[in-house]
Amino acid sequence: MISPGDVGGDPLTEEIVELTGLLRRVVGRRVRDREAVDDIVQETLARLLAARTRLDGRAIGPYAIVTARNLVKSQWQRADVGKRHEHRLADTRDPVRPDEPLLEQEEAEAIRIALDRLAPRERDVLVAHVVEGRDTGSLADDLASTPGAVAAQLGRSRAKLRVEYILALEGEPPTRQCRPVLLSLSAGDRRRQGELDAGYHLLDCDFCASMSEPLFDRRAKATADEVRIPVTVDADVVVARQRGREVAVQAGFSATEATVIATAISEISRNIVRFARRGEVTVTILTDDGASGVLVVAQDAGPGIPDIDLALQEGHTTYGGLGLGLPGSRRLMDEFEISSEVGRGTTVTMTKWHRR
Repeated sequence: MISPGDVGGDPLTEEIVELTGLLRRVVGRRVRDREAVDDIVQETLARLLAARTRLDGRAIGPYAIVTARNLVKSQWQRADVGKRHEHRLADTRDPVRPDEPLLEQEEAEAIRIALDRLAPRERDVLVAHVVEGRDTGSLADDLASTPGAVAAQLGRSRAKLRVEYILALEGEPPTRQCRPVLLSLSAGDRRRQGELDAGYHLLDCDFCASMSEPLFDRRAKATADEVRIPVTVDADVVVARQRGREVAVQAGFSATEATVIATAISEISRNIVRFARRGEVTVTILTDDGASGVLVVAQDAGPGIPDIDLALQEGHTTYGGLGLGLPGSRRLMDEFEISSEVGRGTTVTMTKWHRR
């Protein structure tokens, strides 16, 4: 069983582990076998740990309960199938389901419907990137944008596509709030989850409760060229710097260049801890014709920046520190964008290119 000593002092992870008692009560009321209870609780904790960076803090508890209930339901279904076939001396069921061609046809139709529900620009860029293999650099040239902005747009489009694909298969949701909640979960937008009170909605809506796990299962799969680091305390700044340096080296940067990138990541992460208390840093490898690079996106749900121009002035500080801050981070990177809304949070997007 996962214990607090196994999680390395991450406050959010420790909070998840502390839910063990609650999960045991929830599962124990539905399952009598103690070993089965242990298995379901352990699996629930594992899924929460994988999805923790995508969840608003207030949604952790409700999502834990929803996940445990879904796992219990799955166990009941497996037990029911086993009971119906236990009289057989041998299981003669075909390994390939006879309705598989129909299911493939339904999935293809769901993908078509989901793509149709994207805005034309979202659909065109996503298809060009995924199907045609266009890189973010060439797409940015066509759109008069930047590779970082295109990568961010692709992320939003994928999040929306996942939701629309599931809804195309399962049918329209029962309330008007369902689609925004599912979109916030798919995108890992914790600020939006908080605004929508997504955790309470998951407990109250059986439809979204059953749809939420597939969204997180897809998001939780690690990729070789992307890392996500939740940032809440000073220790997370160190982790973000180290992981950022590792990705930079993987992208082909020298040790010195990787240190420069790690320094910029460190400064942005430190701002999250100092001013926002909670956020996330994503570091992704980019590829372009003749070049590779890294994209850094730092998002927080803090108070926002009322005057971005002032914040970007050299020497400006609101806390008297000696760090590089936003101006220094902008100097270290090739591309730098910042968007902020007072009372809602800030997003910083930075890109560094490595010319071969």
